Amino acid sequence: MPPCRRGSSGFRGVRVRPSRFYAEICAGGFRLTLGTYNTTELAARAYDAAAWRFRRPRCDMNFPDVESLEEAEFLAPSLVDDEDRRRHRQVQRRIAIAEHDEQLMRQWRAQFPNDVDNTDAFFADLRAQRRFNRRHRRAIAEFELENPNTTWTENDPRWDDIWTETTSDDE
Repeated sequence: MPPCRRGSSGFRGVRVRPSRFYAEICAGGFRLTLGTYNTTELAARAYDAAAWRFRRPRCDMNFPDVESLEEAEFLAPSLVDDEDRRRHRQVQRRIAIAEHDEQLMRQWRAQFPNDVDNTDAFFADLRAQRRFNRRHRRAIAEFELENPNTTWTENDPRWDDIWTETTSDDE
């Protein structure tokens, strides 16, 4: 059966560009670019593979004799390559791990609510201790600056503590 001819390129979803052919499909009010191809037939095959994926009727296909999505994808130039598949699998694994971790954290919080309170208290104490240490180092540096008999050398890194911010919380 000969392919159905449509438009100036002779195929549905294929536009002519200088020395190339541009395939696109409209779906849900959006125009999706399928790529540029060397021949009109390759661009039309890419359109048909996308049309099969969107479950379009066969009368909307360029090659209505194609019997299935698998056959259309086999005949079409690859719209998705192995690298895209690998990246997709990797992202899906990461999402599954993150969702599992969140589920385990919810279970842990429900089972051990005191640990959550203890964790908050621990970090509050840690911030207070760091703030105290910064203030203490700054006080020592200011004392040494005013002391004419200081034992610190000119290049001593402890002099930098004079400029330490002591009013904000620890980052």
